[in-house]
Amino acid sequence: MTLSAGEIAAGVRARELRAAEVVAAALERIERADPGLCAFVEVWGEDALRRAGEVDALLDRRAGGVPPLPLAGVPIAVKGRHGLRAAGPLLAAGCVAVGATSVPGPGTPWQTWGLGARGRTVNPWRADRTPGGSSAGAAVSVAAGLVPLATGGDGAGSVRIPAAWCGVTGLKTTGGRLPSADRTGLAVPGVLARTASDAAVWWRVVSGEPPAARPPLPVTAVWSPDLGFAGPDPEPVALARAAVERLVAAGVVRLVRPRVPLRLTDPGPAWLALRSGTGTGTGTGTGATLDLGTGLDPGTGLDPGTGLDLAGAHRVRAGNNERLDRLFADAELLLTPTAPTAPHGHEGPGDRYSTSLTWAFNLSGHPALSLPAGFGADGCPAGLHLVAPHGREALLLAVAREAEARTGS
Repeated sequence: MTLSAGEIAAGVRARELRAAEVVAAALERIERADPGLCAFVEVWGEDALRRAGEVDALLDRRAGGVPPLPLAGVPIAVKGRHGLRAAGPLLAAGCVAVGATSVPGPGTPWQTWGLGARGRTVNPWRADRTPGGSSAGAAVSVAAGLVPLATGGDGAGSVRIPAAWCGVTGLKTTGGRLPSADRTGLAVPGVLARTASDAAVWWRVVSGEPPAARPPLPVTAVWSPDLGFAGPDPEPVALARAAVERLVAAGVVRLVRPRVPLRLTDPGPAWLALRSGTGTGTGTGTGATLDLGTGLDPGTGLDPGTGLDLAGAHRVRAGNNERLDRLFADAELLLTPTAPTAPHGHEGPGDRYSTSLTWAFNLSGHPALSLPAGFGADGCPAGLHLVAPHGREALLLAVAREAEARTGS
């Protein structure tokens, strides 16, 4: 399928496409490809076709009270078996949910990050590599062209890392801006999309924001390969930096030097203490599902050796927030690689933390987006990570749209 979500919706609204036919085609793609990808835990074929028929019937009547349906007939995948609970605004906008995507399941070794109905979820670019997690199946379903949009949740990088490793766009929203079932406040809703324009439509639907005006270009940005503490591998840094240079050459961003170099404190111990709810790293405390994708204890998902109490965690958060406030006084965006490594095998990354460049912004609450940044020597994608001030999702999406239009990223 080559049509974007926006193109599908426009065609269905104009009655040039039938929602039922679009959804049936998506279900056929899933039936054909998912045995190898294992992106879905459930496929709701009968319900999806019924819902698509309802969208068609509503538009055929064209009664005066017909809503605009900005996502009319668009097939979407939702993260996990319970993802439909949060999809109300999307369904009201005309989306048709076709199934639940894979996440780490009970009894699943943490390093696999996705367990579909038929087995372990694989990266669509290389089946021997992980797609990242925990929004594993969501990223795969979009990257493989099964659906144009999939919902995700990001507690430490769980939208952005699979977006980077599968070569799609992934947006994490501002902490607290949209409803979230995570009582720690670290995990927030997000979306995986084939295009930034589609991600922008998703954002307008779930946020209620009107379409944003195009920002004055170039947007000022600070580049940091490591946030002052991480140890990323050379290749993802080089790919992300090359993507930045393309944006500079295209007039999308202008790099500036901050008055104070960015040196964040490693957020890992603070994140773990806040997630545990106890500061000891000995249990989840909140009952929330962990979605790490890190080299942590496979039984609890936590590092029992953090040794950081909650007061210490809040001090780390406050200190990093102060440094980020200073940076965003000098520039509109922060740019980093999305992940510090290329996608690893299903045996796991050892002691490497794939979240080292992402979970700082779950701690701080800043919105962030992963944009495709090219391919490594192993044939797998990498990502460029864009971070904006609180509440500036529209800026991230506007820059991502310009990047696609001007550079083909």
